[in-house]
Amino acid sequence: MGTGNQDEIGPVDIIVIGYPKGAPMTGEAIPILLDLVDRGIVRVLDAFFVQKDEDGTFSGFAARDLDRDAVGDLVAFEGATSGLLAEEDTATVAAAMEPGEAAAVLVYENRWAAPFAAAVRRNGGALIATYRVPSEDLVEALERVEAA
Repeated sequence: MGTGNQDEIGPVDIIVIGYPKGAPMTGEAIPILLDLVDRGIVRVLDAFFVQKDEDGTFSGFAARDLDRDAVGDLVAFEGATSGLLAEEDTATVAAAMEPGEAAAVLVYENRWAAPFAAAVRRNGGALIATYRVPSEDLVEALERVEAA
């Protein structure tokens, strides 16, 4: 990263995307993510993969020495590592997975929010908390409003 300047950094999120055994994993989402990166909306800081075997053992690997045949367009994130993820994070992700599943872990900066966040900090504001509303909850709430 190397900026050293908090005013230039947007909020950072970590997402874990699970793929059950036998999921088609078409790669359809990767071009959409790459578009967000190309447009400067997000910056991928880490790309990490976890596999949980049928016997419950697991392994994880960072985006290094990737085989395009195995990971497709995710090779674009070759070497993406910020140091935010540690070895114990593999176990945390694996604990949430079912045997036979695979997962992609992405740490990304919300670059679109950096100017807003910097302005808030310059004006003495500080982030108190963040929450994520599950999309299902939003859909249900909107349906209730529309029905009223």
